[in-house]
Amino acid sequence: MAKEFASQGDMTEKTISFTEIGRDLWAFTAEGDPNSGVIIGEDAVMVIEAQATPRLAGKVIEKIRTVTDKPITHLVLSHYHAVRVLGASAFNAPNIVMSEKARAMVAERGKEDWESEFGRFPRLFQGHESIPGLTWPTTTFGDRMSVYLGKRRVDLMFVGRAHTAGDIVAHVPDENVMFTGDIVEYHSACYCGDGHFNDWPATLEAIRSFDLDAIAPGRGDALVGREMANSALDLTADFIRSTYEPVAKVAVRGGTLREAWDACRAVCDPKFSSYAIYEHCLPFNVARAYDEAQGIDTPRIWTAARDKEMWEALQG
Repeated sequence: MAKEFASQGDMTEKTISFTEIGRDLWAFTAEGDPNSGVIIGEDAVMVIEAQATPRLAGKVIEKIRTVTDKPITHLVLSHYHAVRVLGASAFNAPNIVMSEKARAMVAERGKEDWESEFGRFPRLFQGHESIPGLTWPTTTFGDRMSVYLGKRRVDLMFVGRAHTAGDIVAHVPDENVMFTGDIVEYHSACYCGDGHFNDWPATLEAIRSFDLDAIAPGRGDALVGREMANSALDLTADFIRSTYEPVAKVAVRGGTLREAWDACRAVCDPKFSSYAIYEHCLPFNVARAYDEAQGIDTPRIWTAARDKEMWEALQG
């Protein structure tokens, strides 16, 4: 029996957690749904990730207002995906920050990604009528920039390609805490459809080099303590390797995408089938891994039509 497309069958509301992972640093998590982060400075607040819609962003704002009444002055977007950025208008933040590469990807594929993800995640896009349009940054940077919220410094950095070509992280050095976006996940499948498998492990090691006291991942629980942070880095690296290597072996010998799918499932199902959005991500991950193994460096743009065609070929 064919599986229901992507996350169309997942209409159950998730339980939200709001966890302090360092002094005045908070992780908004929801059982494998996209996470957001909150950094409270002396006189202002920075939010990491905008959620998919203004309605969902409102839930983040509600949590923020339980711990501070300081104004939200900065919204940082780790990459361009619709479920991360289209709720931006709710925050009314005067400063919206992305990497230069992420902004370029909004221009290149933002509209197609919105239409694609709208079809994949109907629950997350409830209330989509209030989205005013694509989200554009007011500020971009290359490899690094620092933002000061009073005396509190937040370092925004590109540490390597991974989930997309434009991923950035936010590091708060006074507490040695990092908000990683979807470079790191915890007991949630990595979405690799726009990823760079060969770069991703080194990017994880760049994050590990900070010897972090806590991580707010892109999906999954907040990770407090070095043991949990390193465990999440290990699990993410294993997911990436376990996905790519069996697919690459099939691709380089001239095997079919369906053969690559079977090879990937044989390795990944025993390890990861219980992870959030695993069945959703797997076809997109296999398709991208197959392309990368054939030397296609820039991920092909996903459209609503391409999504359905690929899903039918693999999950159908």
